[in-house]
Amino acid sequence: MAAAGGKRQRRGGGGGDGGGRSGAKRRKKAESLSAAPAERRGPAVGGAAGEEERRIPGPVSMGKWKNKERVLVFSSRGINFRTRHLMQDLRTLMPHSKADTKMDRKDKLFVINEVCEIKNCNKCIYFEAKKKQDLYMWLSNSPQGPSAKFLVQNIHTLAELKMTGNCLKGSRPLLSFDPIFCTPQYHPKSQPFVDHVFTFTVMDNRIWFRNYQIIEEDAALVEIGPRFVLNLIKIFQGSFGGPTLYENPKYQSPNMHRRIVRLATAAKFREKQQVKDVQKLKRREDKVLLPKDPTEAVFDTPVEKKPVEIQLVKPEPKVGLKKKKKKLHTRQRKMLKRKA
Repeated sequence: MAAAGGKRQRRGGGGGDGGGRSGAKRRKKAESLSAAPAERRGPAVGGAAGEEERRIPGPVSMGKWKNKERVLVFSSRGINFRTRHLMQDLRTLMPHSKADTKMDRKDKLFVINEVCEIKNCNKCIYFEAKKKQDLYMWLSNSPQGPSAKFLVQNIHTLAELKMTGNCLKGSRPLLSFDPIFCTPQYHPKSQPFVDHVFTFTVMDNRIWFRNYQIIEEDAALVEIGPRFVLNLIKIFQGSFGGPTLYENPKYQSPNMHRRIVRLATAAKFREKQQVKDVQKLKRREDKVLLPKDPTEAVFDTPVEKKPVEIQLVKPEPKVGLKKKKKKLHTRQRKMLKRKA
């Protein structure tokens, strides 16, 4: 029993020493943590100079990547080359974007939420092509929503424009639209500079996208590209569906626009045809005949009519015709020989 008690005492004593060491380590850590902010702030300076130093932000490397938003940028099958280049331009402008294979037209749009979940993306830009000529853009917060559908018009890519503006690849832009296009701060693929602007201006019931370079020396903007125009159709409560929150009353579908153009051209053709028919009828109409004047034939002198002679005897053959024909033949032969 005494031995057992001794063992217990030894264990307890050992535990007490260990507890003291761990406590000392914790105190040292707490002191170092409390001292770290003071070192970052720098030495205490009194007055206005100290306030100015506090206002100056710390170095970029001190920050951490907290906003881990990722955007999935992909399209459906049937897009043309211009849409493909626009999609590639958006991916280069947004370093936090991810790509995926084209989606089949027969698949429903709700499948995109599953694709976003697999790719670990919480926002999505989806280009939907219809009839190989109409392009629609979906912007969505993938699991919950909301989502918006736009008609994309007047697309001009970076390679097509060849503007003089330029910016760093992966730099963060100044933005005046949805945070889908915003590069998260301290993103690994981004650069800690703001040297370009994404502008989304509203004109003529449409949203006009432009990308400008910021020139600090002249305080001016130079366009980089790409360009496109968004025509809002609907805003949905859910992701790629759900109840409609807003519907654009001034939106006109491309099919309807093409139908109106066709009807206008048909109306012009009908008008031209009607004008031609009227002209033909005018030509066919009998001209109005005036009554004959009885004194019209007063000054007409009768023409002497020669009697018709009927020849009963065969005319005599004309002499010298054969000789003339022979002369003509000889001349032609001589001319041909000269040419040869």
